[in-house]
Amino acid sequence: MRIFKTPALLRFLYPEYVWQQPNTKKIIYLTFDDGPIPVVTEFVLNQLANFQAKATFFCVGENIGRYPDIARQVVQQGHQLANHTHNHLRGWATPTEDYVQNIQKCQEQISQIQPENGVKLFRPPYGRIKKKQFLKIKSSYRVIMWDILTYDFDVNLAPEQILQKILKKTTAGSVVVFHDSVKAFPNLQYVLPRFLHYFTGLGYSFKLL
Repeated sequence: MRIFKTPALLRFLYPEYVWQQPNTKKIIYLTFDDGPIPVVTEFVLNQLANFQAKATFFCVGENIGRYPDIARQVVQQGHQLANHTHNHLRGWATPTEDYVQNIQKCQEQISQIQPENGVKLFRPPYGRIKKKQFLKIKSSYRVIMWDILTYDFDVNLAPEQILQKILKKTTAGSVVVFHDSVKAFPNLQYVLPRFLHYFTGLGYSFKLL
């Protein structure tokens, strides 16, 4: 079963994580996980520019190391880099100390491109993080989850289905997850420009977290 919108019960049980931004204004918070990589991240940046939209990119540290020029483009175009571990680790399957070190390794890559300014942002890959891991990082990072999961990575979903679902479920203050990854690209190419066009037409803007 695919859950496009995070249930209120989950937000209630884990209030220490950011699921959405309390907001009565027409603002949506776009996030992109797993990049940066050639072609896909560059496509995303072009689409965002077309609609004067800003977004937060939760980057895998080893991808920043491979493609620093693309990471620089993200920052230069007014978006922000955030932490998604260095090697896209599963928190539940990783010892706490190893996990925390991997987050730090990613942050070192980010810091070479984007100066640190206040509290850092972290999203656990797959949304999975142990309580002990959270306690280790909570003084340094805001842990960002999501209100809307697009499932753009799901090769069994038609892009038209994805678009229909997320247009219906996204509201003011939603934190929306897309992926700038090779796997997600076929769906992303269809969904992202239409999503941006639809909500821009309704008077929404897209801001940084």
